[in-house]
Amino acid sequence: MDKLYYSITEVSKMLGVNASLLRFWETEFDCLRPHKNKKGNRSYTADDIETLKKILYLTRDCGFTLSGARDQLKAVNVKDEKMQVINTLTSIRSFLTDLKDTI
Repeated sequence: MDKLYYSITEVSKMLGVNASLLRFWETEFDCLRPHKNKKGNRSYTADDIETLKKILYLTRDCGFTLSGARDQLKAVNVKDEKMQVINTLTSIRSFLTDLKDTI
């Protein structure tokens, strides 16, 4: 990925789907909210594209329904958030342990 923002045409070609499918998924998945300018043109970030790839994988390759894919994405996000919290707490603990040893 070399750009910060991609148009809906670029993303649809990248993923091999219609632009209308991307607009539909926007209404179905809360986690997918591309930036829109005053004219309504969508700009997708790298994170948006990764989310779209996950949705495409879950619906096309794994055979999930839209509600099933939505549930899977929420479960993955919860796991990611928990891992971030665990990693943060672990680093804080090691910092405090080092601080205690130096005192």
